[in-house]
Amino acid sequence: MQDSLGNPVTLDDPSSLRAVDAFVEGFISCEARAVDVLSAAQDPSPLVQAYCATLHLFAESRDAVQNARPFLERAQAGADRATGRERRYIEAVAAWAAGDITRAIALHQEQAREHPRDLASLKLGQYHCFNVGDCPGMLRLALVALPAAADVPHLHGMAAFGHEQCHLMREAEASARRAIAMKRKEPWAHHALGHVMLTEGRLAEGLDFLRSVSDTWVGLNSFMVTHNWWHVALFLIDLGRDAEALAVYDERVWGVVKDYSQDQIGAVSLLARLELAGIDVGGRWEDLAVYLSQRLDDHVLPFLDLQYVYGLARAGRPEAERLLHNIEAFAPNAPASTRAAWQRVCVPAARGLLAHARGDAAGAIEGLGVALPRLVEIGGSHAQRDLFEQVYLDALVARGTESTLASAQGLLQQQVNGQPQSQRLRRQAGRVYAALGLPQLMSNRSNHPA
Repeated sequence: MQDSLGNPVTLDDPSSLRAVDAFVEGFISCEARAVDVLSAAQDPSPLVQAYCATLHLFAESRDAVQNARPFLERAQAGADRATGRERRYIEAVAAWAAGDITRAIALHQEQAREHPRDLASLKLGQYHCFNVGDCPGMLRLALVALPAAADVPHLHGMAAFGHEQCHLMREAEASARRAIAMKRKEPWAHHALGHVMLTEGRLAEGLDFLRSVSDTWVGLNSFMVTHNWWHVALFLIDLGRDAEALAVYDERVWGVVKDYSQDQIGAVSLLARLELAGIDVGGRWEDLAVYLSQRLDDHVLPFLDLQYVYGLARAGRPEAERLLHNIEAFAPNAPASTRAAWQRVCVPAARGLLAHARGDAAGAIEGLGVALPRLVEIGGSHAQRDLFEQVYLDALVARGTESTLASAQGLLQQQVNGQPQSQRLRRQAGRVYAALGLPQLMSNRSNHPA
């Protein structure tokens, strides 16, 4: 038997092939039907069990490994009757569960070379590379598989995002447009092209593009649909369409699956950006904090914990301090492959974010100033990590000394130059130039945009 991509599969129950295909096709297309593999959970076939374990690990919660363990153990117990491809996938999932992300990535890279049409393995490898800031690794995985799987539109979407995260914008746009030409409903390619347009300051074009394909965002997993709408909101904020951006938060970003980590950090990130742009978010932090307060002992990814801290602190919840202490205690004992990111990036960044949320600009500058040069190590995309840079910039302005305002001007003007359409950046730059006694500079530049 073969899956829908032509990979041989070993199944005790032939009827499970439909569930296997649902996982593979759903995973690479970001569709919710990936969870249908759980309907075959009673089948002891090693690959079925490994796919079930994968879904549980994607919960990104403190219970994820425990919930995945029974499936993983059954997969390992039957591995001797699986194919080499299936055994390697099981080993990669086991490494993930053990926190050995370096080994997991190495196994997914080997799989891509030997079985380039195993795109579920490839996408999982990209997920791990993304979470440790290995952007070239993301791209390498996709490019290795392209000669054998160029007929699959989703692979071009994966290549597009790898290119974009490596700052290869022309290649990213070409890959994304090829994917969309092959299949209009390719949300990961939509996402990659949205990144390109945001990075290049093509704000109105980016907003129009994402809205033009948003009718296809149906049947997706909650992360993909909420995250693409998150990108829509970023364009709206920069274009000064504040009420519309707030409506996207309420109607499209928060509330799809409130218990899910990615939905939670998307909401934190968007609320923070709305506030930093001067938009009143009312009591929205309080509703979000109810769910964040359950994340105090997770420590799955430093990128997640940082946003949990900030969201709890902005809601005025005492759990923010507890989470910071938990991060400080966990960091020295984190798995070896991610320990440096926890200790040298997450700890100082968490201190800085907590300080900012409490109005301590000096503390925010100190903590984030240490973390920002190494921020890529905690993963996340350029657009997602930009939140921490925005918080740092806000702290520089709030501190209000001659030196911090000078630093703010240098950072902010570069951003204005890159995104001349951004009303948000122009408003912020105007305030900084006024504080520096140079209000005429921003007014002159407004008349003669970059």
